[in-house]
Amino acid sequence: MKRVKAACICQTLHFFLKDDLEYDDAEQLVRAEVEAYKASLYRNKTKYKIVSEEAQQDGSVIIKIIKQYNASPVGDYLD
Repeated sequence: MKRVKAACICQTLHFFLKDDLEYDDAEQLVRAEVEAYKASLYRNKTKYKIVSEEAQQDGSVIIKIIKQYNASPVGDYLD
């Protein structure tokens, strides 16, 4: 028999601008989407660590994150 002692997932998320909007509006929408994503992690009580968050020249945002996988314990992954 086996049990998961600790589990996390490492993701690189690219929040990109929508093509059908003006640049300023699209950039604001991206920032709002990033904040909504972070709020959803907090609201769902997902343990996470943002490794890096980089704004790109085109206005998009790339986030590298390590987060809890399902409801598994995170062990020392987030230390």
